[in-house]
Amino acid sequence: MANEDSVALAAVGPRLRALRQQRGTTLTQLAELTGISVSTLSRLESGNRKPTLELLLPLARAHQVPLDELVDSPVAGDPRVRPKPIVRHGITFLPLTRRPGGLQAFKLIFPPPGTSTGERNQQSHEGHEWLYVLSGRLRLLLGENDLTLTEGEVAEFDTRIPHRILNPGPGTAEALILFGPQGERLHVRARPATGEQL
Repeated sequence: MANEDSVALAAVGPRLRALRQQRGTTLTQLAELTGISVSTLSRLESGNRKPTLELLLPLARAHQVPLDELVDSPVAGDPRVRPKPIVRHGITFLPLTRRPGGLQAFKLIFPPPGTSTGERNQQSHEGHEWLYVLSGRLRLLLGENDLTLTEGEVAEFDTRIPHRILNPGPGTAEALILFGPQGERLHVRARPATGEQL
């Protein structure tokens, strides 16, 4: 039992980092929201600070998740992922992975143009992203590039480059996004140019 508790506590830091990154929040912004110092937050995320109830309660409130989601492990034996939608600036994020840290997968639903809210400037952060358009069209502003992606198109980029994803319309757009830590890239297998099967 003690070993299970240790494993659950060790997973808290990566889970906190993943929650913060999927919301695009910096450590400084989170410190302002919670009253917890940037250095303490950084040590919590890296596992160098033991999570306590006094630290986890304001973090659960800031991330708008139940406290047990920060410390619980998934039920063993059931591989199904039951995503809890997160809405940010009108965009719905459905987490498709439950493993904290490492590569994270999300389905994103972009409402029609003019219905999202909030600050939408290009942002940059540590990591690497892979974007696949399921339906509709998406506009990817990536540094100086302005690209329109249509259904079935893929983009892969370093998230340290300022970027922004928009729905140019006319209707709803849906996409899959894989996000990984800096240096962790997706490895894609493709057919040879001759069309022969691998």
